Amino acid sequence: MKIKTFSYDQLDTFVHRLSGLSKLVCFLLLTTAIMLTYDIRVILGIMVLSYIMMAVSKIRLSQIRVMLIYVGIFLAFNFVLTYVFAPEYGCEIYGTKHVLFTIAGPYTVTLEQLFYQVTKFMKYLSVIPLGIIFILTTNPSEFASSLNGVGISYKVCTSLALTLRYFPDVAADYNAISLAQQARGVEMSKKAKMMDRLKRIASILIPLIMTTMDRIDIISNAMDLRGFGKHKKRTWYARKPLKQADYISMSVSLCILIISIAVRIFINHSIYYNPFI
Repeated sequence: MKIKTFSYDQLDTFVHRLSGLSKLVCFLLLTTAIMLTYDIRVILGIMVLSYIMMAVSKIRLSQIRVMLIYVGIFLAFNFVLTYVFAPEYGCEIYGTKHVLFTIAGPYTVTLEQLFYQVTKFMKYLSVIPLGIIFILTTNPSEFASSLNGVGISYKVCTSLALTLRYFPDVAADYNAISLAQQARGVEMSKKAKMMDRLKRIASILIPLIMTTMDRIDIISNAMDLRGFGKHKKRTWYARKPLKQADYISMSVSLCILIISIAVRIFINHSIYYNPFI
């Protein structure tokens, strides 16, 4: 069975059976819990939960491999640049300085800086799987109908559903154009130099944009012919009502958010957890 890159895959798992609305609420609650703290204990707890949910939802590596490569590059650059531009920011945060070794000049490696950067790194690793789970386990039409059910305009909901559906289509168009270019003798594999590959990949953007515009025009005409937007309300074939599992999932996510806030206010008395005092 061929698996599309970064697209919704219909499976029968606990996560897939949840309503799109409850998954959005859980995503927002958990990401907020992560953003409100630099306590690595809370972050690791949410990260473990998120990766367990990824395993439960049976997300395949083939679906997210390309995205993981770009995310890995971003995280590596972020880790290095954070140290280059603020090599002692961790010491300023925690108020102590334990030098491990000196690289050159002001660039000393301290326990405080390492702890700060590892914590920041873990924050990203906690948020990323939550977004992956939400996108890859949520039927765009069902998600749009759930949002419309809580009062959001169906026009906005339909636009969002089309956007979610469009990601795998863009990836498929890119692959098709890339293969067509290679069939004409344009070298885009690892054999070519990096700059040449980047230039040739950039040349794909023009036909990709033209293909995108054609698809937008077709969809717009089809929606106009069907009278989209004429009425204030519409019915949804894919609407899924909230069930007990949805309420339990949202309650657990809300509890995690409350714990994150409580740890910040009553235990750490700061956004940062300081193990050096």
